[in-house]
Amino acid sequence: MIVVHARDANIDQDSYHHTMDSSFWIKPGLLVFCGEAFDVSPHAHHALQVVIPEPGADLSCRFENSVVSGGVVIAAAVTHELRMSGGWIILVEPQSRLGRKLSTFLATMPYKPVNDSLVEMSRSKDPMLNLDSFFRFLDLKQDEIAEELRSDHSLDSRLQKLLSRLDACFQGECLKPSHWRASEIAGELALSESRFLHLFREQMGVAWRPYLLWRRLICAVQAMRLGATATEAAYKAGFSDSAHLSRNFRRHFGINIREATRMFS
Repeated sequence: MIVVHARDANIDQDSYHHTMDSSFWIKPGLLVFCGEAFDVSPHAHHALQVVIPEPGADLSCRFENSVVSGGVVIAAAVTHELRMSGGWIILVEPQSRLGRKLSTFLATMPYKPVNDSLVEMSRSKDPMLNLDSFFRFLDLKQDEIAEELRSDHSLDSRLQKLLSRLDACFQGECLKPSHWRASEIAGELALSESRFLHLFREQMGVAWRPYLLWRRLICAVQAMRLGATATEAAYKAGFSDSAHLSRNFRRHFGINIREATRMFS
């Protein structure tokens, strides 16, 4: 198990969290967790997912009709169940540079095994650097991995502006209350509601409402990472209460909010 201290690695402490037995790194478009004893019930989410066991760890990733026992890349919206004694879980926005690379690697497959030998242990205490060989396999440099969605010049400038607003909670208070209606956002972007909804789905590959839910869940994760209780995190991210947050958390991450709180404490 690799234990990472933010002061020892080239990681902004605002985007990094460490506990005795886990490491957690979050940036817009990217969430990385390195830990032990994963036991995750069937779930699906907006993000692409990379699962890589640490050397010698047991891993079982179950899909509808098959089981993968080693590293695997999973497409967005694919239901899976995971048990792993130790390793890395990486959640990636599909429209980020890393997301596009992973989509190319998958082609049209819902999931694809990766060779565990792609993970070479290094002297670095940064969990991302320990995965450097995997990212080089995808023809990515370290400084490109966390490239934010809004830096994608192929994305409509109005959507880039919207994503920048959604990213604001990574620097401070969450700005994703439950009343972010499509009609309001469309008006602010000088678009009709129907045009906004079409443009967002076309360029982001997901409808606005489920995407906003996903970002609100990430916002709740960020709030808990910074010390908020589940109730406080639910309120900050625009959920009606902690039970509402927990239901959505289990559906998207396969664990309940109590388990998540222990991870981030």
